Parts: sequence; C-alpha cells; structure tokens
Amino acid sequence: MVTVAENIVHTLRANNIDRVYGLPGDSLNGFTDALRKDGTIRWLHVRHEESAAFAAAADAAITGDLAVVAGSCGPGNLHLINGLFDANRSRVPVLAIAAHIPTQEIGTGYFQETHPQELFRECSVYVEFVSDPIQMPRILEIAMRAAIEQRGVAVIVIPGEVALAEVPVDRASVIRRTQPVVVPSGAELDEAAQLLNAAKKITILAGAGVEGAHDEVLALADRLGAPIVHSLRGKEFIEHDNPFDVGMTGLLGFASGYRAMEAADTVLLLGTDFPYAQFYPDHATTIQVDIRGSQLGRRHPLDLGLVGDVKATAAALLPRLAEKSDRAHLDDAVAHYRKTRTKLDELAVPSRGKNPIHPQYLARLLDEAASDDAIFTADVGSPTVWAARYLTMNGRRRLIGSFVHGSMANALMHGIGAQTAQPDRQVVALAGDGGLSMMLGELITLTQNKLPVKTIVVNNSSLNFVELEMKAAGFVTYATDLDNPNFAAVAEALGIFARRVERSEDLPDAVREVLAHDGPALLDVVTERQELSMPPAITAEQVKGFALFAIRTVMSGRGDELVDLAKANWRQLF
Repeated sequence: MVTVAENIVHTLRANNIDRVYGLPGDSLNGFTDALRKDGTIRWLHVRHEESAAFAAAADAAITGDLAVVAGSCGPGNLHLINGLFDANRSRVPVLAIAAHIPTQEIGTGYFQETHPQELFRECSVYVEFVSDPIQMPRILEIAMRAAIEQRGVAVIVIPGEVALAEVPVDRASVIRRTQPVVVPSGAELDEAAQLLNAAKKITILAGAGVEGAHDEVLALADRLGAPIVHSLRGKEFIEHDNPFDVGMTGLLGFASGYRAMEAADTVLLLGTDFPYAQFYPDHATTIQVDIRGSQLGRRHPLDLGLVGDVKATAAALLPRLAEKSDRAHLDDAVAHYRKTRTKLDELAVPSRGKNPIHPQYLARLLDEAASDDAIFTADVGSPTVWAARYLTMNGRRRLIGSFVHGSMANALMHGIGAQTAQPDRQVVALAGDGGLSMMLGELITLTQNKLPVKTIVVNNSSLNFVELEMKAAGFVTYATDLDNPNFAAVAEALGIFARRVERSEDLPDAVREVLAHDGPALLDVVTERQELSMPPAITAEQVKGFALFAIRTVMSGRGDELVDLAKANWRQLF
C-alpha cells in the first residue's frame, strides 16, 4: 500500500526536491514519516513556521526552482502565512503543504480548527482542500505547476487521515517549467519605436523583470542615449558592468536617479512594478514593458503598454530605433550620479572618538570584505537602505529581501534558505536589532543545521526606520526604544562565534574575522541611532514634518534628541 503522503514524497523526489522546510506536528505525521522512510529528502528543521516559509522563499529566489514548506494544522500552518505572503509577492515558486484537522471534525469548532483554504487564498496563486484520496496526485500536480508557471505560492490543505490513506494512483509526474518567448506585435513595436525616436531625453527604469536581459537593456540604453535608473529589486540584475547606471530612485534611492527621471521627456519602464507614484514624472511620455499585462499602467498612466518579456522585447525593438546622436541627457545624468555617489561614499567613514559607528561605514566594509559571489539578505528598514546604497552587485552576488511585502525579521530567515540552497556560498544577513530580536530563536536553527550564515546586527537600540518616518511626519518618536541584550553574548551562548564592536577602529578586523569564520558567526555592531537616511527628494510636507518634529520634541522636554540628531548628521547637512 502506498499512502497519499508517500506519493507526495515520491513526486517531490521525481522533481529533484531534496529538502523541505518546516516544523513537525501530529497532523503532519504521515508526511514526515514518509520523508523518514524515503531518506532522500532532507527535513530542514526550524524553530518557527514563519522562518520555514521565508527560508523557502529565499531558496526559490536563489535557485529559481520550486521550494517546499510544510506546517501542521491550525496555528502551525497559520504561522506560515507571513512568509508565504512574502514569497507570493516576490514571485517565487513555493509549494506549501498545510495539514488540517480530521475531516469529520471540520465545522464543529474542533481543537485547533481553522479554514486554511480561505486563509491562504490571498497569499497564493492556487490553494485547494484535499478531502478524499481520489483527488491525489492530480491536485499535487496542479499545485506544483501553478507555483512554477505563475511564479507564486501554491497551497495544498490536507487532513492528517487523508495523508495516511491509500492513494488510488501511485504516479509521480515530473513538472517541467515551460520557456515561452513573449514579444509584442509588430504594430505595437513600431508604435513604441515611433515614440522613442521622437523623444529628446529618454530615461529607462529597470526592475526585477530585467533578470537575464542585462545585455539587451544596455544595448537599448546605448542606442537611445538613455541613463538607466533601477528599482531595488532590479539592482542585482542591472547595476553591474553598466556605464549607463545612475542609481536608484524612490524612498531609498539616490538624488541622481530621481533627477534622471524628472529630467526625461520619455520614460521607458522595463520589467518594473515600481509602486511609488510620486516618483514618476507627470510630464513625460511613459512606455511600459511587462510580461504580465495586468501590471500595465497600474502605477502611472501610460502612453503605451506592451506585454512581453524584456529580453525578447528589447531585442525586437532595437532594430527599429534610430541611434541618438545627442547624448547630453545621458552625460548629464551620469555626471550627476558620479557626484551623488561620491557624496554617499563620503558618509561611509569611521566615526570620531567614542561616537557610535556610522552604519554606512559598516555597509562599506561588508561590501569590500564579502566574497565576489556572496548572497546578501537585508532586513526591512535601515539595513535595506544601507544595502541598497553601499552593497555592490557584480553579476554574481545576490541581494534578497522582503522588498515588496516589507516584513520585519526577514534577513536571518532568508539567510537560512539561501545558505541551505547554496551551501558553498557566503551568506551575509544584514539584520536590524528589532528584526533579529523578533526571530532570535532562529539562531539555533543555524547551529542545529550547521548553516554558516554570517549575521551582521545593525544595533541602534531602536526601530530606526520607524523613527525616521515619525520625524518626517512631524511626530515625536514614541514606542521605538529597544532595550537590547549583548547580541554577541547571546550568540555565543547558542554556540555561535560572535564579536561585538562599539568603536569604528575595531570594526575592520571584526568584519574580516566574522566573514572568514568556518561556521555560523554573528557581528553585533553598535551604530549611530540618529543617522538619517535621506530620501532623494525632500518634499515640502517632509520639511514641514521635520519642523513640527523639532517643535514638538522641544516642547516635550526632549530637546537633547535634536542636538544628537544634528551632531550625527552634520556631515550630511552641511
């Protein structure tokens, strides 16, 4: 007799799945026992199901292949939901096996009862409840294909007794990813070429959809004399070996990227769903290319929307374009980027005396010392700002984060999946103190699974980016203090090599030592709390907000905070 659970394992093995992330539970016993009997698929044990889902998301992002996660009934699989939201919004293929309470008890208010198929619907491309063994293995095959082809999360909800029942058909189908080439029609390409040939100043905004199209996008930029601005998710795919690069735009971006967009009379959006409407120029002709037609024009009004993959569309468009002889817009944007880059680099310097370490300096040292093929993960908030501005992508490095879903605590959890997927590569998790403390138990996952992740803690004793948002909106900072432990001491107690650094002069050696350690390691860096990560364009509302913050802070008796803010950012402001 072959059980449904055993057939699931056979199918996973046939599709070259050799690891499953999760936490065991009685409703999952059929599945975990099938894994034990099979012996070829590794159970990657974590301390919280949320970590399993984030780890699977990073695994899928790094490999491009289907990753698998499992959770027991009720609270067990509910813990998956935040990581599954992250995976689905990051468009990576993940299969989630969500165990359920006994079928006969559904609807009775039974112990740990939920309705997972309803709860997971918003964070998946496919979710289905398996109430009878006769549905399998077809439901599994549909789910896997949906996750792979739609690049998202597919969830199978299965009661424990159904997983232990005999499967009617014991087949293990291999699901192969299709490789379609999608190109706009000739008439649409001609219309795009007409608009671009008539333009004087063109700027390209490149997103994650330019993955695999680096050379084609650069060829377009060269033909059009166009600077290339990139989104955060596009950084790792287009920033390297790019003489047209002028940095990022958006809340985390550079002044040069913002300026290149504002100066354009035509903007060409390539594979980007860049969400911030205020950073699109209202006066410019806007052309968008995306493989998903539903994304066209949903952020900014379009003059032309094209459905196509960027690589094939760029190649088809190129012969239709006249070469721009006037490259003044490009030259001006690149020159401005060099100035902006110099100013940013000038901030990445050691602090004087006993002052807390500038986080820019930490990021610069990590960039210099990390491997050429390092995988970086970054927590949402200020670690993402410093990663975006100071980590150099070279075509081999990767940068993974919760850049769309925006969840705290992702760096360590993503690091677990990245290191599992690529055990021979250096994985550097740039964690905030708030994020790390939220999922602190996952440090034990590193030691238990012998994962040599290097965790770098940006320790500013605060929810730092939240404080910045409060200041910009005119609020006195409140409820953002973090009374942190010595994270290095905590890590050492868990069997992890660790260092703590409080002075800039000690940081270079500590960075090198931690990155070179053969095994999991943690670097706890005490950084400047009041460091400002200024957006590329300060709006009147933000200026007003900072003024209100200053007035309210003085009136609340906390004027010393303004003095600290000025001291910490003197070199930025003057």
